[in-house]
Amino acid sequence: MLSELFTSKARIRVLLKLFLNPGISCYLRQLSGEFGLSPNALKEELDSLAGAGYLEREQNGRSVYFRANTKHPFFPEIHSIVRKHLGIDKIIEQVISALGQIDAVYLLDDYAQGIDSGLIDLLIVGTPSRNLLEGSRRGVEQKINRKIRYMIVSPEEFESDSSVFLQRPNCRVL
Repeated sequence: MLSELFTSKARIRVLLKLFLNPGISCYLRQLSGEFGLSPNALKEELDSLAGAGYLEREQNGRSVYFRANTKHPFFPEIHSIVRKHLGIDKIIEQVISALGQIDAVYLLDDYAQGIDSGLIDLLIVGTPSRNLLEGSRRGVEQKINRKIRYMIVSPEEFESDSSVFLQRPNCRVL
């Protein structure tokens, strides 16, 4: 879907990474290594997006950090497009509507970093019905054409060991 809207793969990866995780800042070499793209091609995209106001640029020593500009008028729309592209909205909607008591849902690993790997890892905090969750998972997987892997923890367990569960890259989506 995004490849029809944006012709640059580098731009798509930057948007996925920074708009899915609006609280993080990344620098050029970090993104270049993560995406496997040349720093020059990536710098062009970052400068273009920052020049248009979609990204904020911050100098810290010799490094320039970029992050999504959450104050930009189009931020909510771009954030929504990125979530829809990854199928996150459908997942959350299905999980919440069918499963009962859910306190929080965290996106982990690749998708939390804005990388569309085809495997979505979720951490669900609450006491949902496992049977309903499994049925919903299969249905959503077919709709979004991606695999979903999940782990359920009780609110008490999460509260006592949240740092253990959130050591991996994560993004709270509910």
